[in-house]
Amino acid sequence: MTKLNKVLSLIILVALAVSCGKDNDANFTLKGNIKGLKKGIVYLQKEGDSSIIDLDSMVISGQTEFSLHTNIDEPVILYLKLHKNDKDEHYIPFFADKGTTEISTTLKTFNYDYEIKGSKQQELLEAYVKVMSSYNHKNLDLIEASFIAQKDNDSITLDSLNNIADKLIKRKYAYTIQYAINNKDSEIAPYLALYETQNANPVYIDSIYNNLNEEIKNSLYGKKLKEVIANRN
Repeated sequence: MTKLNKVLSLIILVALAVSCGKDNDANFTLKGNIKGLKKGIVYLQKEGDSSIIDLDSMVISGQTEFSLHTNIDEPVILYLKLHKNDKDEHYIPFFADKGTTEISTTLKTFNYDYEIKGSKQQELLEAYVKVMSSYNHKNLDLIEASFIAQKDNDSITLDSLNNIADKLIKRKYAYTIQYAINNKDSEIAPYLALYETQNANPVYIDSIYNNLNEEIKNSLYGKKLKEVIANRN
């Protein structure tokens, strides 16, 4: 074996050792399948204090399946991002917990039509999003109807639609607050309080936090919610 071959062999062995060590140390794995993707880069990301942090990445060249790995201390929202040499953002948020999460989607419907199998927190988030989708569809119908009323100068109908829209917003907040309280033993509760109820009555936000058990209060989103309440007061 020549000196060059020995050096190359050593480099390969070191690279394999680093790769294997990385996978063995990781307590979270994201397995993905993007049907129709021929070339691109997938990233596993999380939110930092002031920017998005890349946790792992993989170059896609022909294959549609991939695995990404990282370490997480507790359940947290992560992002699967796809870079395919265009100017658009392509990402899927999901609630990760230690273990394995699987995401299946297609190149054409990457952002909006996908299947996720993983944490209990993700299941709760999907159930919540499904209900919120029905509210959002109703809101779109109201916007369309309001546009027509404005065009026709129909102030009576427009006032009526505005009242319905206000009631719809209150119903969305009421559902979110109750859903969080009903799931007080899950990280989904403080997460929803933080990101889905910003304009709700502070009394209800306090109620969500006060109903959390100690474990959830000491979670990432529980601590963030406590900080938000403290800063508000």
